[in-house]
Amino acid sequence: MPVRLIADSGATKCEWCVLDNGKKAKTIITQGISPYFLTGAQILELLEKELLPKLRKFQVKEVFFYGTGLANPKNVTVVKSVLKKLFPGAKTEVQNDLLAAARALCGKGKGVACILGTGANSCFFNGKKMVKNSPGLGYVLGDEGSGAYLGKKVIQYYLYNTYDEELKARFEKRFQTTPMEILENVYKKPLANRYLASFAIFLAENRGHYMIENIIEDGLNDFFFTHLYKYRESWTHPIHFVGSIAFGFKDVLKDLCNTYELELGRVLKAPMQGLIEYHR
Repeated sequence: MPVRLIADSGATKCEWCVLDNGKKAKTIITQGISPYFLTGAQILELLEKELLPKLRKFQVKEVFFYGTGLANPKNVTVVKSVLKKLFPGAKTEVQNDLLAAARALCGKGKGVACILGTGANSCFFNGKKMVKNSPGLGYVLGDEGSGAYLGKKVIQYYLYNTYDEELKARFEKRFQTTPMEILENVYKKPLANRYLASFAIFLAENRGHYMIENIIEDGLNDFFFTHLYKYRESWTHPIHFVGSIAFGFKDVLKDLCNTYELELGRVLKAPMQGLIEYHR
């Protein structure tokens, strides 16, 4: 069986897993690879420095790369050309992060696959390919249920002075920030989606308070209503989730699935384990 290399990349970090004879032989972490932020030459230089030295004892024959920004065909071409230079002669497949989620969650079966991490996305997977997609629209217009969406609610409650005195004090102690600083980070600095998502940790740390539970349930319910309701298949196939938000609040996902009479499938923190099973 050939040595296979699987990559799951976000904009911040990329996880690489070596499969040797179907078994996990090595895990490598490099910087994230987003063709929206890096040129082909920069990606090549990064991987020559951070990846290749750790693969010297492996003869890689197949590369499966999943990542952010790869719904754009031009970006796929950039990444594929880099991988061809790094692994000449190897079979190379480059796909977007939503297909990674679908393969990791559904395997070769049918189901609705959802990403709830910093951002949000979903699709219906027929066991071979994605056949329906309810777009996420990004953190400004959409991404219901995502870390950025929930983090935005956390900030709104603070800035609108909605929290009771206890939660307000906890927020100020936890984040050591000011309204002016928050607004500057959201409207004037880059990567506002990540900044917003960083406030979602406040929800996980304060479970049990009714305001916190309301934010979580309302935010995830918005994802169900805006996206899962668009798939007729939601009522006939399992609904799977991957991502830090989904994994952290899976009890709420379970309650919502029960309320809507939907079947909750797998809930994974990250797709790699599912991808290993798929490509094994």
